[in-house]
Amino acid sequence: MATRAAPVPELERDHPCFDCAVRELAVCGVLEPAVLRDFKKSGPIAHYAAGETVVFEADAAANVYSLTGGLLRLSKLLPDGRRQIAGFLFPGDFLGITLEEEHAFTAEAVAPSTLCRFPRRQFDAFVAANPALERRLYAVAAHELAAARQQLVLLGRKTATERVASFMLILAGRCHPIVEDQDISFPMSRADIADYLGLRIETVSREISALKAARVIQLTGRQSFRVADLGRLEQLAEG
Repeated sequence: MATRAAPVPELERDHPCFDCAVRELAVCGVLEPAVLRDFKKSGPIAHYAAGETVVFEADAAANVYSLTGGLLRLSKLLPDGRRQIAGFLFPGDFLGITLEEEHAFTAEAVAPSTLCRFPRRQFDAFVAANPALERRLYAVAAHELAAARQQLVLLGRKTATERVASFMLILAGRCHPIVEDQDISFPMSRADIADYLGLRIETVSREISALKAARVIQLTGRQSFRVADLGRLEQLAEG
């Protein structure tokens, strides 16, 4: 998930990134307008329909990506053919931080998604020339490490109720701050949630229904909800 950076520089209306809705969250938001303009020239916009693959596991890591709209899921196939979802990327998140020459996960669009795509070599050169961007990437990498540790606790120690409650909090955490009675979208399927949490689809559906029945959350649509009782949701997530 994206982390918020320091206040971003103001842009003129003719700047190619003026209308970017996630510039405050994106790694490139720390660049000065003139540098950002040059940076954007090296990164064409790529569009993916729901279900399309952005990168496959073991693909050469020739590009890096900044997600400006939509939702991606990161997954890996296990030796026995099962799928494990490692996480979801939201607008403002960055794809491609790796010291390896290959992508460790498959990244697929859950919903129609838009990304700025940058050749890795050019991106690395920009990072080397711009310390602010390097610091921002360091913060993103540290956040990803913390998220990976959180995932280990989620899968290794928590009950089904705690896992689903934690996941709803993760989704709600995309709002800053978390506000009760605010619509929160979750376009991923129950199967995606199950593969992320290490549960059965039926278990995920049952736990979501239980949260609704207890008036902890309110389902406002097929793929949206509101937090009705934040304190209770946090208690359930912590056990």
